[in-house]
Amino acid sequence: MPYSLVIFDLDGTLADSFPWFRVHVNAVAARFGFRQVKDEDIDGLRHASTREILDFLQVPRWKLPFIARHVRRLKTAHAASIPLFAGVDIMLDTLAANGTTLALVSSDSEANARQKLGLRAGLFADFDCSASVFGKERKFRRVLKRLRVDPARAIAIGDETRDIEAARAAGIAFGAVTWGYAAEQALRDQRPEMLFTRVEEIVERLVVHAGRDP
Repeated sequence: MPYSLVIFDLDGTLADSFPWFRVHVNAVAARFGFRQVKDEDIDGLRHASTREILDFLQVPRWKLPFIARHVRRLKTAHAASIPLFAGVDIMLDTLAANGTTLALVSSDSEANARQKLGLRAGLFADFDCSASVFGKERKFRRVLKRLRVDPARAIAIGDETRDIEAARAAGIAFGAVTWGYAAEQALRDQRPEMLFTRVEEIVERLVVHAGRDP
């Protein structure tokens, strides 16, 4: 059965925000008193779970909402420096043209997401944004309810292991992308239903392989 609803993540999935994050993370660390990230730490962090990353950085859980709010404001100020990945525009156009319903669940704000997507924000039937670090399961369920989609007909697409955990808890399939924050092996270890190594592969597998003419 082909998926009728695709719920995208934004950062690391549609938007190439990792270089921006790398530039700004230590200023955020200094402001909120958590561990600085060194170049030699990056590979290990990309192979770690979200909980392991928070433990390594020594981030108290109670500070997470304040850090997230600050990072959203920073992204608003630097929106022009965070582009969409190459090919995302064509991929979204093709999915929508073939009758796939699109939604977005993100830790970023809806305003930032819409600004980043530009005219293609109009392709999305639903936005549920400003998710907490471990709050995407609830947002997935709300999107399904609002759009009246059976969980079996939905797939979430993202780049972090916590996204896989949230999708699984919400009863929906997950497609992991390898061009974002988490390392490919870390994603493979979580056994997502699909794994995409190229942006174009999303259309190839969700539209072409489903028997629809792109």
